[in-house]
Amino acid sequence: MIPSLQYHQDKKELRILDICFGLGYNTLATLYYIHKNDLGIKLHIYSPEFDTKLLKSLQSFQYPDELKEFKPIIDRLSQDFYYEDENIKIELFNGDARKYIKTLQDIDIVYQDAFSTDVNHSLWTVEYFADIKKALASDAILTTYSIATPVRLSLYKNNFVIYLHKPETTNKITIALNKKQINQNYQYIDMELKQQRNTVSKPLYDQDSSNEMDYL
Repeated sequence: MIPSLQYHQDKKELRILDICFGLGYNTLATLYYIHKNDLGIKLHIYSPEFDTKLLKSLQSFQYPDELKEFKPIIDRLSQDFYYEDENIKIELFNGDARKYIKTLQDIDIVYQDAFSTDVNHSLWTVEYFADIKKALASDAILTTYSIATPVRLSLYKNNFVIYLHKPETTNKITIALNKKQINQNYQYIDMELKQQRNTVSKPLYDQDSSNEMDYL
């Protein structure tokens, strides 16, 4: 989340796609970071979540103390799947993420936080990232905890430029951009060279739903 917001530090309005909502930690951490640092950014967050029961149970979940100030937002989302005030708009889509992303456009940030490829294969494939690509603004950034070569190849097949980011206190993450840029915080990954050196790893495709891999 932090690299995405730092990447767009000059923007005062952001459209974020959070895949998938789950307990809402990506969205809540975004709100917390912006509030804590007094960034004054207006947010429009879109987030699909297939688990209806989970969404309706959010108001009874015990969140960390740092996030309790956002409890009214969680309560409203749990009831209506929607929240809006003068600076924040959050829309939850209770359904198929693959269909939902086709309705979006001009997204600045994607938090690619779906379950692993063996659990939720359809949200890591070449075809999936093709739809993500169409929904993005030209200067968008995608971040994901997955550093697996097949996932990166699925992004690369859609002309994303791949980087490795090493936060000081968390695991390595993958960053994908629409075009190559010089950034001292990111390590460029030459995916053509990766493919030449690793002929076993392949991109993930929709039809290969039986593929299982340890993406961490």
